[in-house]
Amino acid sequence: MEPPIEAGKPGYARFTFRLRVSSTALTRLLGEWARCRWIWNECTARSKRGHAEGERCGPARLDKMLTEVRNHNAWLGDGSSVPQQQLVRDFGKSRAKALKDIKAGLPMRQRAGMPKYKKKAKADPSLNYTRRGFRIKGGRLHLAGGIVLNVVWSRDLPADPSSVRIHRDGLGHWYASFVVPADVQPLPETGAVIGIDWGVKETATTTSDAHDLPHAEHGRRAAAGLARYQRMMARRKPAKGKPGSRGYRAAKKLTVKLYKKVARQRQDTGRKWAKSVVRDHDVLAVEDFRPKFLAKSTMARKAADAAISATKRELINMARKHGRDLRLVHPAHTTMDCGRCGARAKHALPLSERIYTCTACGAVSPRDKNSARVMLVRAGLDPAGADRGRPAGPPGRQAA
Repeated sequence: MEPPIEAGKPGYARFTFRLRVSSTALTRLLGEWARCRWIWNECTARSKRGHAEGERCGPARLDKMLTEVRNHNAWLGDGSSVPQQQLVRDFGKSRAKALKDIKAGLPMRQRAGMPKYKKKAKADPSLNYTRRGFRIKGGRLHLAGGIVLNVVWSRDLPADPSSVRIHRDGLGHWYASFVVPADVQPLPETGAVIGIDWGVKETATTTSDAHDLPHAEHGRRAAAGLARYQRMMARRKPAKGKPGSRGYRAAKKLTVKLYKKVARQRQDTGRKWAKSVVRDHDVLAVEDFRPKFLAKSTMARKAADAAISATKRELINMARKHGRDLRLVHPAHTTMDCGRCGARAKHALPLSERIYTCTACGAVSPRDKNSARVMLVRAGLDPAGADRGRPAGPPGRQAA
């Protein structure tokens, strides 16, 4: 059994707001991003050179490099040091994660890649500011370096933010994402538990029929429009090294806009489902499923449309927000074990076989429903509490 997530402890929440950026502020923001991008690429170059020459390239050496280049380059020194320092720290974390995966001997498909160069035409601006690099005054956001931004306050911040990230999306819209200490908002206790299994035919199958999450297929419904916009882009594709025409840029904007709409639909569906599950259950046994490998399978398109990772993330965040006990269960052999007696099948079930039949106790149930019950068993919970019934078994078993 995996250790439960400490959802009851205070954590942090992100509040994202749209920004209205003036021409002056836009020029300064892009200038800050140009400096940060140059520093990231310099860190990447030094990391590659250090690897080739056997020289260490740790966080202390990168901080020293930043100090040196700021002292010898007036253009870098004109910018704020706060986002540049945060960028160096982010680079160090990314590089450390990649080295850790290499040292652990993980397969190439599971490793986090080494940091790469950020190209001017492809990398969207992203600037991180700690508490000493920004302040909110008169409803406006003041950043280090004299940058003043108008924030569209759609709601109030529950507390003073500890950091903020300024970023731009593919449509050219600017956003401010504040990190705020979040207090737990407890919900009334229900005494119910639930097991959740992720899948492709249904995004989530649970031990409660009322809380199953069917495949919303937002991407499939948008596929026709997306194909049309991509054909428009293909017809107007510029030659290599040439800027795109106005028609090409318009088609690209429509494509990005449709992608963003689908992403928001998936997030909204996952958030509403997570809210209902967390509201009706005290303990959640969730499959710790990593759907990344599905991207290279024949189910790649449908798996991506199911948005399992986004839905799982919304469920974890909602459980933390409301102080529920969420337990992540390792997914190994969950389709082979019996949720009633615990016996394991001798052979893995093919995907075409949707009914699970236990050869030990004779239990027959839908494959995904059985896996959802296995989650409860592995999490140390009695599956009888899931559907308020009592399965056949030794007397005296009670829901935890």
